[in-house]
Amino acid sequence: MAPEARGEAAPVYRDALTPVEERVRDLLGRMTLREKAAQMAQIERTVATPRALTELGAGSVLNAGGSMPCEQASPADWAAMVDGFQRLAISSRLGVPILYGTDAVHGHNNVYGATVFPHNVGLGACRDGELARRIGEATALEVRATGIHWTFAPCVAVCRDPRWGRCYESYSEDPEIVRSLTTIVSGLQGQPSADHPHGYPFLASPRENVLACAKHFAGDGGTDKGVTEGNAICSYEDLEAIHMRPYPDCMAQGVATVMTSYSKWNGEPLHSSRYLLTDVLKGKLGFKGFLISDWEGIDRICEPRGSDYRYCIAQSVNAGMDMV
Repeated sequence: MAPEARGEAAPVYRDALTPVEERVRDLLGRMTLREKAAQMAQIERTVATPRALTELGAGSVLNAGGSMPCEQASPADWAAMVDGFQRLAISSRLGVPILYGTDAVHGHNNVYGATVFPHNVGLGACRDGELARRIGEATALEVRATGIHWTFAPCVAVCRDPRWGRCYESYSEDPEIVRSLTTIVSGLQGQPSADHPHGYPFLASPRENVLACAKHFAGDGGTDKGVTEGNAICSYEDLEAIHMRPYPDCMAQGVATVMTSYSKWNGEPLHSSRYLLTDVLKGKLGFKGFLISDWEGIDRICEPRGSDYRYCIAQSVNAGMDMV
């Protein structure tokens, strides 16, 4: 039960009128180490049990591809499911809400009856940044209508080899075309003002907009021979000029999150690269949002895959990963 319901004064972190920095400091000061670790975990909806959300305090829930509340689930079914998870989360000791994320990557494509747009390769052929922004707006409205706060889009990969099995997720082989279509971020999240600080997350309206996620940082479209989850063999200068080129544009629009790539750069897994995740993305590029791993991306740090998960978690978190 919340302190307010017991007739007690609300803690600082629950006061919406208090500056965010003060609320965060107050909340962190009340959290146990276990609760902090749980807030860094994103779990699939099928394992989002009352214990996981109320006792353990998991920070986020997602639905995997094809995972839905029921057969041919309606928007109302999705909203009811997400609301149920949220009620469990806010009944936890500290009452911290969850973030629910989904792959609404060409419209709200997991929901029956939702508007579905072309995949990125089709939008790239249009070369129309305003169209991309409007698609983001429409997608955000439908995602929020189902109670969801966050989409794992856009994919800003620069596909340099058509043999890559995910090349349809890329707008273009030309980084300038990809840059021009990052306007979808402003469609999803809303348009920040000209004086919005670079790199800081932005959300215009919690009712009409959703958090975006620029992915997959970095080099997923440049792997050797186009091998999925392969190795991008190139200089840092080429990585920056080609595969990282769209990210500053996303950050200028206040993109809230970035997802790390399954791939390697010159043999080093991106999920454990402190140089790229912390020194470059958070340091040089000034990203102030949070980093999330790709689906089981951390498992791929060690060989055989998943053989030492404790080691993989430590390597990734120490490299700069914020949510797994």
